[in-house]
Order: sequence, then C-alpha cells, then structure tokens
Amino acid sequence: MSADAMSSDAEVTLLVFAKAPIPGKVKTRLMPSLDAEQACDVHVELLKRTLEVSCQVFPAARVQLWAGLAPRHPLLEALAARHGIALHAQPSGDLGQRMHTALSAQRGPALLIGSDCPVLTPALLARCVGALNAYDLVMLPAEDGGYALIGGHRLSARLFEDMAWGNSEVGAQTLARARELGLRVVCPGTVWDIDTPRDLARWRNRGDST
Repeated sequence: MSADAMSSDAEVTLLVFAKAPIPGKVKTRLMPSLDAEQACDVHVELLKRTLEVSCQVFPAARVQLWAGLAPRHPLLEALAARHGIALHAQPSGDLGQRMHTALSAQRGPALLIGSDCPVLTPALLARCVGALNAYDLVMLPAEDGGYALIGGHRLSARLFEDMAWGNSEVGAQTLARARELGLRVVCPGTVWDIDTPRDLARWRNRGDST
C-alpha cells in the first residue's frame, strides 16, 4: 500500500525507535563475529531499510524517528531530512516507559516499530494499519519471544509496566496483560529480527537484504 493509498481517516502515526549509529553501542551481539564498525554498518543498513518501508506505507508527516543515545547524530538528521520525517529524542525511562511516552504523545492511533526487523514489508505494515479499524491492540510477535511492532488506540501504561525487557517471555507477557485489560488484540504475522550472527546469515541468505 502506498502513502496515497492509506485511508486518510485512519490518521495512524508510525514511530520508529532506533539508536544512533555509534560503533560499540549498537548490534553488540553481532560481535566478535563482526568488529564494532561492521556491526554498526549493519545497524545503519537495517535502519535505512526500515525507513524506506515505512515511507512506502505512510506519508512523511505521519512517520517519526525516535532516537536513542545521540538523537542529533548527523546520520539520523540526514535520514530524517531525506525522508521529510520528524526526529525526536527518546524520553527517559526503561524501554516500556519510553515506548508508552512516545505513543501517548500522539493525537490518534499509532504504531511503534524497531529498526532491526528485515522481514517487515510494506504489505505487512499496511495490514497492521488496517487492523486498527477493528482492534484495540496490534502486535507482531517475534520468533525470539519479543515483538517487532506494537500499537493501538491510547494504550494504557499498564501494558508496558514491569515487563522483562530483553527476555523471551515479553511477548507472551504483553499479550496476557492485554487480556487482563480487556483489549481486542490481533497479531497479523510473526516476524524475526537481527540480533545474532545466525540472524544476520539468515537475512543475507534470503537474497533481499538491500
């Protein structure tokens, strides 16, 4: 679905969470198979791909890049300018607090993604947007037990509190919490992201890593 094809009355905003590309601070689980610079290059490649996919589905005014580590990093500013999207500093707190704060800053429904899911396609992202017409919460669970996308309509902070971030149970915990809150939940697909050398090899072997 192109930006023009997305229903204008949905007014869904997409938030992309990403760290600044600082060698030794990003994709560290790819080391020592890669050195710090090479791991950082992978991070940049994935971020560029994520933004390309995002802007195929959403108009630029509805895409926001939320940056951690060094929000005014020159490359992040250049990418934001290239795509015409807003660049924000991630708020303080743990991952759950940061995500909830960013989502709560939006006037309407919003989706939030990371920058390291190489199998997030425009078609899948568009399906997630469409699902917001019928569901309170949309998630894309990841094979490692986490999730690559979450979003909905004015989500409660409770959905993000006291979670075992980085643990293989966080996806299941989030779904259980959603049930406790009485939310209508849909998971349009299951994806995987790049954390380890094995993940990177899997991506490269697909032949679509550009």
